[in-house]
Amino acid sequence: MIFVVIFYAGNILIGKAINELPPFTIAFFRLLVAFVVLLPIGFRSAWKNRAKFLEYKKPFLMMTLTGITFFNTFIYGALQFTTSSSVSVLESVVPAMTVVLSAVILKERLRTIQWGGVVLSLIGAVWVVMDGKILQLTAIDWNVGDIIMIGAIVSWAIYSILVKQYMHLFPSYGAILVMTGISVIVLCPIVLIEWAILGLPSFDSSNFIIGLLYLGIFPSFIALVFYNRAVDVLGASQASIFLNFLPVATMIGAYIWLDEVIAVTQIIGALAVICGVIITTQAGVKQRVLKGIG
Repeated sequence: MIFVVIFYAGNILIGKAINELPPFTIAFFRLLVAFVVLLPIGFRSAWKNRAKFLEYKKPFLMMTLTGITFFNTFIYGALQFTTSSSVSVLESVVPAMTVVLSAVILKERLRTIQWGGVVLSLIGAVWVVMDGKILQLTAIDWNVGDIIMIGAIVSWAIYSILVKQYMHLFPSYGAILVMTGISVIVLCPIVLIEWAILGLPSFDSSNFIIGLLYLGIFPSFIALVFYNRAVDVLGASQASIFLNFLPVATMIGAYIWLDEVIAVTQIIGALAVICGVIITTQAGVKQRVLKGIG
């Protein structure tokens, strides 16, 4: 799981390092690389289960658009305007947001301590956005990147809920291959529009090529393999807890490689988010365990 956290932190750090490229361009080529890598691995299972994809095309398309097509696009867009540290802290709110949407959409009951964890994580996120001036909430001057990250948080939360309901119906690598392929098709005309407005980006820097290869191979493929293995060994709840250390890894990397200054307010906010997410998710796990015992 240490490697998973490092690779996902690298997704944010590399996205920030190559943010001279437009966000849809980064997302498109990242997914194109991932599709090429996944093709020999997932094609057979995808073809074998093609009828299943057609049968559940609506929820599968929604999972694709929220989790694969636009989630990372929102992240790369946010990185155009804010720091990688702030993005990582806001991204770590996703598990708590997923719990809230599960309560609303799936009618899952939340314990009081879980609501407390949700509130704590949201306070931590707002603390980072407000640079610690949380009492001046009504006078907030929103950073565009923070607003874009709201889209990323909601997208992944919706994706996670749909995964709970439908992902077990599809083959793992075959599903990811098809999702990636659909995302490349959806993003292609958007990228062309982006180039028409902003101009054709220059790929003459080797850093851009290396960065896009990293994004397509490590976060999109290798990290997934490691994470699936960790879930098999540790269980989903224990494995996901490690991802709460994403802000820590990202902040360290941003300080070392991107020369970002890590503010005390970011550290306090990150700790609040991590604690809130742990309280929210683990309280739910304990509740399910107790019900199982009873």
